[in-house]
Amino acid sequence: MSAATIAFEAPDNARGAHTPKARPIDLVHLAVQTMGDKVLEVEVLNLFTRQARIALHEIAQFDNDGVSASAHRLKSAANGVGAFVVAAAAGKLEASPGDAALRAAVAAAVLDAENFILKLMR
Repeated sequence: MSAATIAFEAPDNARGAHTPKARPIDLVHLAVQTMGDKVLEVEVLNLFTRQARIALHEIAQFDNDGVSASAHRLKSAANGVGAFVVAAAAGKLEASPGDAALRAAVAAAVLDAENFILKLMR
């Protein structure tokens, strides 16, 4: 099955409730951002994965100012694709860049989102 035919179908959510912990990527949000274009969704998710990996490398290497800036960029990218758990973790790290536990939380959230994206691409 090609990536363009992947079923990124969002569940019917009549209540309008937002449950960010249900999935690492909010597919409803992603569909809104891409206006339902499935090919664009695949491209955006691939870009996000690359950006997240770069951010993790920067977070591991930079000083606190660099970590804060990288976490901010990651938070913005994550919010754009609906990776709200990643965005929340990156936001906390942005505020406290020296906290090793927050760095680990960001890495775990990114890994979870990447695994979810890889499963979608199958």
